[in-house]
Amino acid sequence: QVQLVESGGGLVQAGDSLRLSCAASGLTFRSYNMGWFRQAPGKERGFVAAIGWNGGTSYYADSVRDRFTISRDNAKNTVYLQMNSLNVEDTAVYYCAAARDWAFLNSAVKYDYWGQGTQVTVSS
Repeated sequence: QVQLVESGGGLVQAGDSLRLSCAASGLTFRSYNMGWFRQAPGKERGFVAAIGWNGGTSYYADSVRDRFTISRDNAKNTVYLQMNSLNVEDTAVYYCAAARDWAFLNSAVKYDYWGQGTQVTVSS
């Protein structure tokens, strides 16, 4: 059974940093591309960042580029999202997801497995 378990969310102030983690089990982690998405109240789930299976390629939504960094440790079956300079608009539930195919990883439908999410709340 595949499990993706996010952690590291919480309540922070604008300008602070957080690092999210997503621990994977039940799949061959190094064979999957990984992504982070987020969903704010009343909004659709949106793409944040994705990273290739070997960590050599990554890309970001325009809204988080230069503030967020996605990384992975295949030895630990874990993907991370370092979030700096957080602002109120970053408040959302953050989900990690796994996809076998690299193409169109900014689209949620391309992902095979999803975590349950972790709440990030940024206060002004």
